[in-house]
Amino acid sequence: MRILVLGGDGYLGWPVAMHFSAKGNNVCVVDNYLRRKICKETDSEPLFKVPDLNERASIYEQVSGNRINVNIGDCSDYHFLVNLIKNFKPEVIIHFAEQPSAPYSMRNYSSAYLTFKNNLETTFNLIWAVKELAPRCHIVKLGTMGEYGTPNIDIEEGWLNIHHNGRNDTFLYPRQAGSLYHTTKVLDTDLLWFYVRTSNLCVTDLMQGPVYGLSTKESDLDFKLSPFFNYDDIFGTVVNRFVTQAVAGIPLTIYGKGEQIRGYLNIKDTLQCIELAVENPPILGELRVLNQFTEKFSVNEIAKIVKNSGAELGIDVKIEAINNPRQEKEEHYYNPRHSGFADLGLKPHLLSNEVIKGMMNMIMPFKKEIDIKKVMPRVNWKN
Repeated sequence: MRILVLGGDGYLGWPVAMHFSAKGNNVCVVDNYLRRKICKETDSEPLFKVPDLNERASIYEQVSGNRINVNIGDCSDYHFLVNLIKNFKPEVIIHFAEQPSAPYSMRNYSSAYLTFKNNLETTFNLIWAVKELAPRCHIVKLGTMGEYGTPNIDIEEGWLNIHHNGRNDTFLYPRQAGSLYHTTKVLDTDLLWFYVRTSNLCVTDLMQGPVYGLSTKESDLDFKLSPFFNYDDIFGTVVNRFVTQAVAGIPLTIYGKGEQIRGYLNIKDTLQCIELAVENPPILGELRVLNQFTEKFSVNEIAKIVKNSGAELGIDVKIEAINNPRQEKEEHYYNPRHSGFADLGLKPHLLSNEVIKGMMNMIMPFKKEIDIKKVMPRVNWKN
């Protein structure tokens, strides 16, 4: 297939591009390096340097024999995106091209505005470019479980059947996002649903939980092919942060009570899920929503796994509760359905001490590079 990956420089975009290229697909990646720019501006650079896309594509071709086409450009520029789609003629477009950090979106007005403008413009432009040039193209958009919030009822897989005053209908599950970033994802879903109904588009919307890990089959070919590994408070997901803190001897920072529960998945399962979604597309005129995670954990449970894993490597991991900088429920009900990918054949890589120890061993050589200032929360959501 001809697969276009928007946001192909990112933590997930690059591994996904390599994964599909290794399967024999014609892959093109596009990125404007926004994440690199924001990381530099906020002193949130990843733990180790990552070559730019052209260099990574060159290294990947040398070690694998597979080619990835690279385009540097901004998907919020409609004319750039139109020309790209017109020339490449994709059958599948995987959409990662958004500012991905909830803390960054809550930082100040300029960060909020950039998040809102970039994320909505990019999605809107993609919809119209596909509508005009490739109406049968399958859009796979990365959403987030954070769209749902933490309601006091079960979270269904995208849709909710309603019985009201003797009548029945099905609606998108009510969203109540906890950050501006997550709100832009809600608006993405609404935009896609509108144009699916009016223009007969084919869309899969992936409600993904926080991802952890830094190793995939393709990145293991050469360390320079590794994805961005952020451990900071702005771009680092909680498992990646905690593992890095443990290696550095920094106490694991529990926000508030630590009973916040989310659904998590290994980066290897992100690749597997997206492959399953691409290989099993919905029909034209359908918005398929899949909840993309494999296990549920509270922050305290993750901290305990990291602590026990560290002990097996001779690392004394401390845990410390700090004031919660976020506006969120610290104790809540959380029961989201996620049978869609299991039905498609997902074989998950579950979180274990062995997985955490493997991550620790990969991080150990960079121990001296870990900066405690990047770990402690620098964004107060309540201001």
